[in-house]
Amino acid sequence: MSVGVGFAVGLLLPYFVFAMKRSWGGVYFALVDGTAYRLSRELVCGGTAQLVHCNTADREVLLDFKMGLEDSENRLSSWHGSNCCHWWGIACDNVTGAVITINLPNLNLGWQIKPSLTKLKSLTYLDLSSNTFNGSIPNFFSFLENLQYLNLSHAGFSGAIPPNLGNLSSLQFLDVSSSSLNVDNFEWLSGLVSLKYLSMNFVDLSKVGIGWVVALNKLPFLVELHLAGCRLSNFIYSLPSFNFSSLAVLDLGCHFAYKCNNFYSKLPNWLQNVSSLVSVDISHSNLRGRIPLGFSELPNLKSLDLHGNENLSASCSQLFHGSWKKIEILDFSSTKLHGRLPTSFGNMTSLFFIDLSWNGIKGEIPNSLGQLKNLTHLYLDHNLLQGPIPASIGNLKHLAYLGLSLNKLNGTLPESLGLLSELYYLDVSVNELTGVISEAHFLMLSKLKYLLLSTNSLIFNISSNWVPPFQILQLDIGSCHLGPSFPIWLRSQKEIDALHLSNCSISDSIPNWFWGISGCISLLDVSSNHLEGHLPNPLNLIPIAEVVDLSNNHFEGTIPLPDVSALDLSNNQFSGPVPKNIGQNRLIFLSLSGNQLTGAIPTSIGRNVELLDLSRNNLTGSIPSSIGNCVELEMTTFSSSSFAGNSGLCGDPLSLKCSDDDSNNGRSNDGSHGEGKDEADEGELVCGGIAQLVHCNAADRELLLDIKMALEDFENRLSSWHGSNCCHWWGVDCEIVTGTVITIDQASLNLGREIRPSLTKLKSLTPFKGWNRMVAALNKLPFFSRVAFCCLVSVDISGSSLHGRIPLGFSELPNLKSLKLYEGRLPNPWNVTPNANFVDFINNYFKGPTPLSDVLVLDLSNNQFSGPIPNNIGQTRLIFLSLSGNQLTGAIPASVGNYLQLLDLSRNNLTGSIPSSIGNCVGLKVLDLQNNNVWRNSKIYGRVTWAFNP
Repeated sequence: MSVGVGFAVGLLLPYFVFAMKRSWGGVYFALVDGTAYRLSRELVCGGTAQLVHCNTADREVLLDFKMGLEDSENRLSSWHGSNCCHWWGIACDNVTGAVITINLPNLNLGWQIKPSLTKLKSLTYLDLSSNTFNGSIPNFFSFLENLQYLNLSHAGFSGAIPPNLGNLSSLQFLDVSSSSLNVDNFEWLSGLVSLKYLSMNFVDLSKVGIGWVVALNKLPFLVELHLAGCRLSNFIYSLPSFNFSSLAVLDLGCHFAYKCNNFYSKLPNWLQNVSSLVSVDISHSNLRGRIPLGFSELPNLKSLDLHGNENLSASCSQLFHGSWKKIEILDFSSTKLHGRLPTSFGNMTSLFFIDLSWNGIKGEIPNSLGQLKNLTHLYLDHNLLQGPIPASIGNLKHLAYLGLSLNKLNGTLPESLGLLSELYYLDVSVNELTGVISEAHFLMLSKLKYLLLSTNSLIFNISSNWVPPFQILQLDIGSCHLGPSFPIWLRSQKEIDALHLSNCSISDSIPNWFWGISGCISLLDVSSNHLEGHLPNPLNLIPIAEVVDLSNNHFEGTIPLPDVSALDLSNNQFSGPVPKNIGQNRLIFLSLSGNQLTGAIPTSIGRNVELLDLSRNNLTGSIPSSIGNCVELEMTTFSSSSFAGNSGLCGDPLSLKCSDDDSNNGRSNDGSHGEGKDEADEGELVCGGIAQLVHCNAADRELLLDIKMALEDFENRLSSWHGSNCCHWWGVDCEIVTGTVITIDQASLNLGREIRPSLTKLKSLTPFKGWNRMVAALNKLPFFSRVAFCCLVSVDISGSSLHGRIPLGFSELPNLKSLKLYEGRLPNPWNVTPNANFVDFINNYFKGPTPLSDVLVLDLSNNQFSGPIPNNIGQTRLIFLSLSGNQLTGAIPASVGNYLQLLDLSRNNLTGSIPSSIGNCVGLKVLDLQNNNVWRNSKIYGRVTWAFNP
C-alpha cells in the first residue's frame, strides 16, 4: 500500500509546477503591449476634475442610474451633494462639466441599468465590469454614440450580445468577456471601425463559423484580440485581402480550463505575414500539422504559446534554426516536437521563458544553452534527452526555474548549478544521474525552495555541520543515497512543507529535534529505509497535513495517529490495539498492514476511509459491519485481502464466518483453521513486497502485445513492453498468485490510434486507465459488456479525443465504480451503470436534459445540457455535483440533496431566488452560483466554507 501513498504524494507537486508555468500567459499581455492601459489612462484621466462643477442634467441622470442599482455594500455612498464630478467613479469634462466617465468595476453592484443613461451625451468611458447585473446587455448601450471605452466583462449579463453595439463607431476598447454570453455571427463587429482592443474571452462563439476571421479583418486599427476559450471551431487558412496590419496581441488560447477553441486545422498561412505581432497564444486549441517556420522570422514577436496542441509537430533542428530576433517567451509543451536541439538554440538571447516539456526531443542538451543569459524559466521535462547536463548552465545567472525531470540524462550533476543565485525551483528527478552531491552544488542557492532529485543514483557527501544557505519548502531526494545517518543538516530547515526521503539508505532513528522543525510539514515520506525506534504520539505536523508514509521501516511501539488524509504505517513493528478514535480524523487512505497489532477493529474506522489495509497483523474478532458504509466513498472496495493474515478475524468479506461467540467476545473459535489459513497466505503474498517474484500469465502477455501493436507510440513510451514477464512492463500490474493482468495504466503517455477488442480477454482486469490520444470511435467498441469485463472496477479514458456514442455495455458492467471520460468529443446522452459511485464527463458535447444517475460524484461541467435541473435531485446520494458551464435554465430546485458537500451550478442561465433549503445541507462546503441570473439569499451562507456569489 505504500505505493499508493507515494502516488498521492507525487500528485500535488505537478499541479504547483503547472500553476507556476501557466502564470506567465496572462501576465505577458501587459508586458508586450499597453493598449488597454493606455486607453483607460487617456480616457479616465481628465486633468483637474476638482475645479469643475458637474452639469445639472447629468447629475440627475446619475441619480436615476443609481436608483436602479442594488448597492448592498453602499459603495456609492459618495453619490450625494451638488457636484457629481466628485462622486466615486465619475469624471467630468474640464470645460463643460459634462460627465465623460463612469468607472465602477468590481463593486458588487447589481439589478438593472436604466435607459436614462443614454442621456449622457458626452460619455466616452463606461466600465461596469465584475459586477452582478441580471439579464441581457441592454440594447440602448448602442445609443451612447461617443463611447470610446466599454467594459462589461464578467458583469453578470447573460444571453446574446446585442448586434447593435456595432453602431458604436467611435469605440476603441470593448471587453465583454463572460462565459454566460454568446454570439451567433460577427457581422456587426465590422461597424466598430475605430476599435483597437477587443476581448470576448469565454463568450460562446460556437455558432459563428468561419465568418469571425473575415469580420475581424475589417478592423484595420485592431491591436489586441482576445478570444480565449470561445469554442471557435474554424480557421480560414488563407485570406484574399489582408488588413491585420496593426495586430500585436492574438489570444485564442485556453485559460483556466474553461471551454477551449477546437480548430482541428493547421495554423493559417496569413498569420506568418502579420509583422506587427508581438504576442500569440493559441494553446490547447486542437491545431494540427506543422508549426510554421515563418514564426521565427516575425520581426516583433516576443511571445509564442502553442502548448497543449498534441498534434502540432516540428523538427527542433529546423524550428530553432530561425532568427527569433526578439523572442522572450516560447511554450511548445505537450506538442510533437522531435529531433535534437541544435547549437543555434543558444542564439535566442532575449529569451527568458521556454517550456519544451512533454515532447519527443532526444539527444544531448547543447552547451550553447549557456548563452541564454536572460533565461529565468527552463522546462525540458518528460522528453528523451540523454547525456550530461552541460556545465554551461551555470552561466544562466537569472535562472529561477529549472525542470529536467523524466528524461534519460546521465553523468554527474554539474557543480556549476551552485552558482545560480536566483534558483528557486530545481527538478532533475527520474533520470540516470550518478556521482556525488556536495556542498558546492548548493553554494549560492540562497533562494532555493524546491529541490527534487529523486529516482537517480546520487550520493550525498555532506559534512555533519553543514548549514544550507536556503530554507527549503519541498525536498524530494527519494532513492538517493543519503544515509546511514539521518541528515543533520535538516535541523536548520524551518519551513519544510513536503519531505520525501524514501529509500535513502538511512539506518538510524528519527532524532527528537526533527519533531521540533516538523510543524509546517503537510507531506512526510520516509518509507523504505531502516529507521527504528518509537515515535511521538501525536506526530508534530501542520494541522492540515495530507500524507504520512512511514512504511517499510522498523518503527515500534503504539500507533501514532496524526490528523492526515493518508497514513501508511505498513511493514513495521507497531504493536498494541488500533486506536479507538481512529474514525474521528480525516483519514481516507489507511494502511497498517504487516505489523503486530492486536485486539478488535474499532467500529469507527469506516467513517471516512476509502482505501484500507489491515492485513498481516494479529487482529481478532468480527469485522465491523460499519466498514465501507460511508456515503462519501468514491469506491467501496474493501476486499478480503484488506484483512487477510489475521487468523483471529471473521466475517465479511472473509470467507470465515463468525459464530455468536466471535461477535460477543471479539475472538475466533477456530483461529486459523480452514479457509482462513488460505486467505492469510494470500495476504502475505499481496502485501509482502515480493511482487518481483510474480511471473505473468502467458496468455495475458500475448494479449498485451496484440494491444501494443495497434497503438501509435511515437515517443517509444512502451519500450519496456518486451521480454517474457509482462508484470514488469510499464503501467501493468498482475495478480500475485495467478500472474493474470489486473491493471493497465497508460494515462498521459501520448498513446493513440485504436483499442483492440483483445482487451476484453483480460478477464481479471479491474482498473483501466486508457490512452490519452485515442481517436477510435466509441461506437466501434461494442466489447465493453458484462461478459467482457465482469471484474472491471474503474475505467479512465480521459482526454482521449474519443467520439461517437458511449456503448450501452458500460451500463452493464456489474462492478464498475468509477467512470472518467472527460475532455473527449462525445455528443450523445449516456447510460451509466447503476453501481457507479464516481462519474466524470467534463468537457464533452453532451446535449439534452440533465441526466441524474444514483452516483456519489457527478461532474457534467462544460457540456451543452439544457433545460431545467431535474426536481428529483434531492432523491439522489450525490455528495459532489458540478453542472457548471452548460445551458441550464429555470430555478434551482428546492429539493437540492441533503448529502451535498460541493455544488457548482456556475456559468448557466438559471433564474429566480436561491432556495433557502440549500442552507439545510449540513455538509455543504463549496457553493458556486456565479454567472447566473439568480438572486442572492444571505441566509444560506452560514455553514458554507467557500461561497461564490451569483
